[in-house]
Amino acid sequence: MTRSPAPHSGRDLVERLRELRPLIRSHAARAERRSRVTSEVAEALTGAGILRMNVPRRHGGYQTSLRTQVDALSEVSAACGSAGYMALIQAGGGFIAALFPDEAQDEIFTGPDTRIGGTLVPGSKAVPADGGYVVNGESPFATGCQDADWHLLTALDDTGDGPPELLWLAIPMTDLRILDDWDVTGLAGSGSNTVVARNVHVPAHRVLPVAPLLAGVIPSRRNSADAFYRMPVMLLFCAWTAASALGLARAALTEFGERIHQRGITYTIHERQHEAAVTHLQFAEAEMKVSAAELLTADLVGTIESKAASGAPYTAAERARIRAQCGYLARLCKEAGDLIGSASGASALHREVPIQRIVRDLNALSVHSFVNPAANLELYGRVLSGLDPGTPFL
Repeated sequence: MTRSPAPHSGRDLVERLRELRPLIRSHAARAERRSRVTSEVAEALTGAGILRMNVPRRHGGYQTSLRTQVDALSEVSAACGSAGYMALIQAGGGFIAALFPDEAQDEIFTGPDTRIGGTLVPGSKAVPADGGYVVNGESPFATGCQDADWHLLTALDDTGDGPPELLWLAIPMTDLRILDDWDVTGLAGSGSNTVVARNVHVPAHRVLPVAPLLAGVIPSRRNSADAFYRMPVMLLFCAWTAASALGLARAALTEFGERIHQRGITYTIHERQHEAAVTHLQFAEAEMKVSAAELLTADLVGTIESKAASGAPYTAAERARIRAQCGYLARLCKEAGDLIGSASGASALHREVPIQRIVRDLNALSVHSFVNPAANLELYGRVLSGLDPGTPFL
């Protein structure tokens, strides 16, 4: 597949993506019907350079600041939640790949626009064999797998000695099979199908143990001293998820602001919805929820970037707080979307009206196990109460 090269600089990345919003938005309904982002949108995102955000500079990447990454991913999600989520996963895949041994990076980053998917659901087993592992199993929720070049598959090291070790294995998509099983009501166009590994051999240099990674130890010699790659990947997913939620919620506000001037409120005296006091209350409350989510996002992004710059270690409370912030801001965005959806009337249920899709996408994002507000609040509450957080995924 021929891809248009992205600009060498990430300086105007957000502006380039903002210019793509009409194109992405026009393909959103089609992506949902096809259960995958269209090739036109995938190519446009690649051409804008979004896949380069976390790729090492020596491989042609941008190593984009986290604040800019959040702004960039928000732009895409505001146009289409599914496209934004695919971009989130593939940009995140680039960061994880940069933590692998350098030999693996040289294989993966044959160009800076390599599309890398991945999951953290260990549905496969890896058995040591021939200087590496042989992998078998299924990996669900493999977002964007139809358009990916590589997949970072999660598997359990099945040695039979002690508790199994969680591994990330870099596998070319040509070695995997894709099941056509993504039939959902939210983020439906993200193409998060199941990928299947059958007797796939993965050499040792393309294996990344997850436990040391979570402890801040990475095998990449070239990147281990780089402050950019000291940002904890689990906390980065909190920031990237925030971008998705904010983009969707902002889009809901924009859509609502346009619709209230075009319709009345049936069975009332209000011929124009924007003139009704109830609309003023609904609009203001939804906007305040999104504004609060933006402040939480700015806080967690600032914490991650300042910690990376200083090299200071995180406390358990700081890590748990960021996960709680991620879940809480997702809840605020979902509440804003629900409020706008309920205030938009039955006409907004038509599939050509973006609000109904935005509401479903926000719901899908909020039930993600890593984002789930209730689970993340419990985790943070445990730490506040003097207990262990109960999970290594911080």
